[in-house]
Formats: sequence, C-alpha cells, structure tokens
Amino acid sequence: MTHIVWDWNGTLFHDIDAVVGATNEVFLPYGLAPFDADSFREVYTRPIWVAYERMLGRPLEQGEWERLDVAFHEHYHRLMLACELAKDALSCLREWEGSGSTQSLLSMWAHDRLVPKVGEFGIGGHFSRVDGLRAASGGTKAEHMVAHLRALALDPETVVVIGDSVDDGHAAQHVGARAILYTGGMTRRSELELLGFPVVDSLSEALGHV
Repeated sequence: MTHIVWDWNGTLFHDIDAVVGATNEVFLPYGLAPFDADSFREVYTRPIWVAYERMLGRPLEQGEWERLDVAFHEHYHRLMLACELAKDALSCLREWEGSGSTQSLLSMWAHDRLVPKVGEFGIGGHFSRVDGLRAASGGTKAEHMVAHLRALALDPETVVVIGDSVDDGHAAQHVGARAILYTGGMTRRSELELLGFPVVDSLSEALGHV
C-alpha cells in the first residue's frame, strides 16, 4: 500500500464526546435517558435516521428527521470546539509522510467546515487532497470514494482506507481498496469485525497493518 485515505470524524478527529453530547441535547425533549459512548454505539447505525428510530422505538414522523438533523448539527458544531485530534493522529501523519508515501482525507462532513478545521490543526500540508461533503447530508461514502481516487489518479489496489465506520469499509470494498477499521469512533467493534478487515484500537496500530 502506498496511499492512505483517512476518515475525519471519529478517526483523525476524536469527536465522539461531541457526537454523544449533541445527540443527548437533541433527544432531551423526548425524555430519553442520556447516552454515554458505549450505549450510543449500541444503537448507532447509518443512515442516521435509522439510529434515531432505534432510539425512539418508532418510525420518524414526516419532517421529524430534518428537524432532528438541524438540531444535532447546531449542538455538534458548538460541542466539537472542545475536541482534539486523536492522541496519535499527528505522529501517524508524520510517520507515513516520512516513509515517502502519500495520504489524503475524505470525510462525509461538510467540505466548507472540514477544510478550515483541518487548517486550525495545522495538518493540511500532510494531505495530497482534502474532500468533504459538498451536497446535502446523508447517503453513503462509496461514490465519494470513487470520485476522490479518480481525482488523485490512484490505483485502488495501492490504497488503504482508515476509518471508524462500516461505511468506510463498504467504500473501500466498492472501489477495490483495503480498509483498516478503528474503534475510536461511533461503531462498536463487533459490527466492524463483521466486514473481515483488520480492526484496531489506535491509529498507530492501524499503521502496523498497512
């Protein structure tokens, strides 16, 4: 493997506390007991509205998903200000760059928020390309991975995707790349393991599998 495509939320950016906190804020009016990271992972899935239906124990009403999504992002964008990079993210980016290989960033977070946030951490120079979501939220990462690799003119057989979700694994499978899945995000280990890719508890461990 000569190129890593990193995921952002839950991978390089350790934002699980902001995700859980924002979710608790959204569902406070519903009278749900607050989630912690482990209980949140037990109900989390994509698309996220399915997770919300699990939380509520019923189908969402017309227009309810849109309201919940707007409210979540309002709380998330406030709470994420206290979040940092994963503890070994910077050392991994430097190590991989020092090996002479290349890396890029593909996220399903809004592109116009992603790029400035990457800049705040001073890590933009490590990436040959940074892509976030340029359209409405939702959907899967697979087609975005196709476009990302095409823009970089990369052979998928030389690429490994490092991310925290089943969606990252499916995106890698879709293009014919490898994946290494990380437990620091929103998906429980048992679900990640079902895809058959290596599952790791740190980004440094992920590099050991590349």
